[in-house]
Amino acid sequence: MRTDSSPGSLPAREHLPAAGAGTPVLDVVIPVYNEEKDLRPCVLRLHEHLTRTFPYAFRITVADNASTDATPHIAARLAAEVAEVTSFRLEQKGRGRALSIVWSASDAPVLAYMDVDLSTDLNALLPLVAPLISGHSDLAIGSRLARSSRVVRGAKREFISRSYNLVLRGSLQARFSDAQCGFKAIRRDVARVLLPLVEDTGWFFDTEMLVLAERAGCRIHEVPVDWVDDPDSTVHIVRTATDDLKGVWRVGKALATGSLPLDRLARPFGDDPRDRDLTGVPQGLARQLVGFCVVGALSTLCYLLLYSGFRVFAGAQPANALALLVSAVANTAANRRLTFGVRGRGGAVRHQAQGLVVFGIGLALTSGSLAALDAASADPDHSTELAVLIVANLAATVLRFLLFRAWVFPDAPPTVDAPGPRLPQAYHAGGDATMRPQPVPHADTDSRDRR
Repeated sequence: MRTDSSPGSLPAREHLPAAGAGTPVLDVVIPVYNEEKDLRPCVLRLHEHLTRTFPYAFRITVADNASTDATPHIAARLAAEVAEVTSFRLEQKGRGRALSIVWSASDAPVLAYMDVDLSTDLNALLPLVAPLISGHSDLAIGSRLARSSRVVRGAKREFISRSYNLVLRGSLQARFSDAQCGFKAIRRDVARVLLPLVEDTGWFFDTEMLVLAERAGCRIHEVPVDWVDDPDSTVHIVRTATDDLKGVWRVGKALATGSLPLDRLARPFGDDPRDRDLTGVPQGLARQLVGFCVVGALSTLCYLLLYSGFRVFAGAQPANALALLVSAVANTAANRRLTFGVRGRGGAVRHQAQGLVVFGIGLALTSGSLAALDAASADPDHSTELAVLIVANLAATVLRFLLFRAWVFPDAPPTVDAPGPRLPQAYHAGGDATMRPQPVPHADTDSRDRR
């Protein structure tokens, strides 16, 4: 995952202005590899549909990924015959690479892509891009897993798709329902900021882009689709699953360690009600309370286990101090990342030092409770000690949350505005464009080899 550039602020969401004559509003990219049989009928069918139903100027771009059959020649003929069609030749395979390069070079304000077999009903195309044109959303995806979707496919593909999305929800906390449906769109101004952060050049490209967009605060619109499985499609289950799991691990690790510069992205648009400075309305309080309670419950369990272990070879006071110290360090680190959303290593030492001060207050409360118990009973049993410590820890927990919110983590992570990445020169419809990227590891791009 690329972390060497500061992407800058995401753009404001606004309704796209009416385009001038000949300027495409929508650029639909079709990534292909050795699709000489299906390419021409697919492009002509899509062109007919857009001509008949789409109210704006459009372009269809065939992104050929180093095909070795007649695909590039067919694409060039289509570009010569149809004014709204252009072809783009890459010398390396990789669906993600093709989309990133072509989208970055396009001058259309709305960018989309679909698989060459047109498994998705084209009637969903206008509902897909309309929220992006209106300024309501930043990305849009077709979902085969929505309740109103109508899908015809085998049990194997159904199982793979649902299992994959379950993994994403469990590991990356993804909230979108279908990461790999070959039917997506994004606003160009948003793509300009997000694409430099996406590292994958193959099938995981979609997932990585959606996860980063979601974490950056973008709005993702989902469109239920009618989808029919291509009977000639093949799926390399082991290879695809392995590559995807590697991608999930890489992205999850980057998000957990704060190595991604998402914290330097200003929340897009500035009109998010969560960003308004409203007097008397504590921002994020409900979410922070939930996160703090979850972390606190786990910390309390950890503390009690540690105390019971230390109590075997130490007195009550030393065991309490050691258990509280270890759990306090872990508690501060967890609350820093999960409850208050502070990423990266900046300020970590200061936060831990302040957390130790809070720890000292908690230690005083629990130690004072144990001292009071010892004064009341010469030899209290272990269960009584634990009960007293639980009550004392509850009081210390409430105080800890207030101190964390008001003193340790009083503000949201700062944002840094930086210029967006430079883009390749835009290409124009009706021509044949060629770009030769630098060598990178190959990734399979057969547009029919998908989940």
